[in-house]
Amino acid sequence: MGGPSVEREVSLSSGRECAAALRGEGFDVVEVDAGQDLPARLADLSRDVCFNALHGRWGEDGCVQGLLEWLGLPYTHSGVLSSALAMDKERTKAVYRAAGLPVVESLLADKDEVAARHVMAPPYVVKPNNEGSSVGIHIVREAADAPPHLGEDMPDTVMVEAYAPGRELTTTVMGDRAFTVTDIVTEGWYDYHAKYAEGGSRHVVPAEIPQEVFDACLDYALRAHEALGCRGLSRTDFRWDEARGLDGLILLETNTQPGMTPTSLAPEQAARSGLSFGALCRWIVEDASCAR
Repeated sequence: MGGPSVEREVSLSSGRECAAALRGEGFDVVEVDAGQDLPARLADLSRDVCFNALHGRWGEDGCVQGLLEWLGLPYTHSGVLSSALAMDKERTKAVYRAAGLPVVESLLADKDEVAARHVMAPPYVVKPNNEGSSVGIHIVREAADAPPHLGEDMPDTVMVEAYAPGRELTTTVMGDRAFTVTDIVTEGWYDYHAKYAEGGSRHVVPAEIPQEVFDACLDYALRAHEALGCRGLSRTDFRWDEARGLDGLILLETNTQPGMTPTSLAPEQAARSGLSFGALCRWIVEDASCAR
């Protein structure tokens, strides 16, 4: 838990919640704040399983997964390749396209070029190619007469994608089972604050949407999970333009380390599907392995 990424605080919250739930399930749990001494810490602890509650770079991009493989320590969630793929938004889209899943137009561009001119006709979205939790999102509206101002915290290469209007939907997959669909209602963009602040968003679960769109979300999320080679728990996010019906549903990204905080979507969907938070954490641990 924890770690050095920009999602450190969310990871600490996820870690605390999961540790408490696992103790309630009878497990002996040690909480480790991941630092540069992580390999030595893990080797000294001699534990049976590593529950990976890290978010963001290093924790869900294949880095810590490679370390755990090297140590021969069974771990939760997705493996090296699928974690690296899902964290790279443009490569994720390539996998989606190959699997016949709907996405919007996108490209990778130099940050300075994006800040100097419109590299795509507005409206469009600029985001880091390898961060999660809506970190560093810039929306350029249709009437914008200037490109976005990108801060020093943005990487040198960014993703630019066509803006997808509509509602924010999400579906969690556990193993080979898609839970349900959540309609995320918020004022404006579903940004970092809306995701994690108390009252930042309202979750309608199950989503009150047409059955064919609901079923498509379940199908697409499971197909995305399988196409990326995910293991354990994943969550796929969508945008749905209801004016276009089923044609208005597109995939945004797949999260291989869904948040496990009090306001997180995956535990809420699991609960609506009859699985308590403790039982969900137990399943994740019992699903752990190496060579994922």
